[in-house]
Amino acid sequence: MPKATQQQIDQLLTEIAKKHLNLETLETRNSDSLDFHDVAVWAIKDALQEAYEAGKQG
Repeated sequence: MPKATQQQIDQLLTEIAKKHLNLETLETRNSDSLDFHDVAVWAIKDALQEAYEAGKQG
């Protein structure tokens, strides 16, 4: 299986962030109100779990 490109990894991480953390983007926008968020620990755990599972598969 070919290794994922950085663009594919970034896209997957963005999808996980949208799904579990309610983040629109993982891009830096140079604005505290856009770049810093309050996130529940269970949402972080779910996002990390999904990222871990994706890494195991690919």
